[in-house]
Amino acid sequence: MRFPPVLGYGFRPFFLAAGLAALVLVPWWAASFTLGVPLPTSWPPMLWHSHEMVFGFIAAAIAGFLLTAVPSWTGQKGFAGRPLLLLSALWVAARLMIASASYWPPVLTAAVDLTFLPTLAALIVRPLLRSQNRNTPLLLVLGLLWVADLIFHVALIRHDPPLALHAILVAIDVVLVLVTVIGGRIVPAFTAAALRPMGLQGEVASRTSLTIAAVAGMVGVTLGDVFAPEGHLAGVLAGIAAVIQAWRLTQWGALKTLRQPIVWILHLAYLWLPVGLGLKAVALLNGAAFSAFWLHALSIGVLSTMILAVMTRASLGHTGRPLVVHPVTTASYFLLAGAALIRVFGLATLKVSYPMVVAGAAFLWTAAFLLFVVVYAPILCRPRADGRSG
Repeated sequence: MRFPPVLGYGFRPFFLAAGLAALVLVPWWAASFTLGVPLPTSWPPMLWHSHEMVFGFIAAAIAGFLLTAVPSWTGQKGFAGRPLLLLSALWVAARLMIASASYWPPVLTAAVDLTFLPTLAALIVRPLLRSQNRNTPLLLVLGLLWVADLIFHVALIRHDPPLALHAILVAIDVVLVLVTVIGGRIVPAFTAAALRPMGLQGEVASRTSLTIAAVAGMVGVTLGDVFAPEGHLAGVLAGIAAVIQAWRLTQWGALKTLRQPIVWILHLAYLWLPVGLGLKAVALLNGAAFSAFWLHALSIGVLSTMILAVMTRASLGHTGRPLVVHPVTTASYFLLAGAALIRVFGLATLKVSYPMVVAGAAFLWTAAFLLFVVVYAPILCRPRADGRSG
């Protein structure tokens, strides 16, 4: 059976799914929050928004990344065809059932949603173990995300919103650990590759000691949020991690990349990590108003920006195209940066109401991912430019 190009490699269906989900989830949530537009689900609006951003949008991007990276890491054949069709169908089914949750028993909805991550893990575990690859421990990330999703559904069934939101917070922390590990490899590597033709060797340093400290710091943040969320200990751990992440970023020659959007967007995404952690520390230790929306600095600033950066770069490289982004894509980077700034600092700096801040950030977010879909949907749905398979 011949499958369409969109099922030709792991990144294709899931990067497209992440882009399309971004166009639905955020504007619908913003319309509900600001205008009272009804949501399609019977879930509490905040829980629906939080869950679907993490386990819908972010999970799709993680799936696309891992299904593409694992073959590269292990030298194994890439995932295509039926496995991608099955995994994509599971992701779509979960989104549809959650959107129409009132029509389904909660346990059934949970069961379908909780099937996605284990199925993804089942696809990538064999090549990782067969090659004894150093990235095999990343399976733990999928396992921890699954546990967080399970706790979320249990809390939802038991009508315990605080526990459900706690599960979301920990899930975000787990993804930030993944960004610390993978981002800590790709940002300096891609920066060094971009600077080399300019004769700027030696501008990028990747120190093992800082890598260990950064990962340990983020694990500490995660444990703090597991056992003492919103307490002073969590604030102290966030502050320590912020300092380590900021020092790590200074080693990567960010200012040398300002003429290359496909590189500087990676630095911008990582920059939000110490900023968000620093804001979290201030919020938990001091309570300053400007730091109140630290979680959006981490979710929009770090995670969404890193997702857009990786999707735009990987989609070009793995379809045989030059690693130079279209000006429209550069515009999407600026729009998403604006969305993060407004969502995090808008209420403290702009003389507008909170609903207006949410609406403004949502508008910029939606515009950013609309531009992504316009440019990249044809790339993701068509054969490689160089005629090769994948």
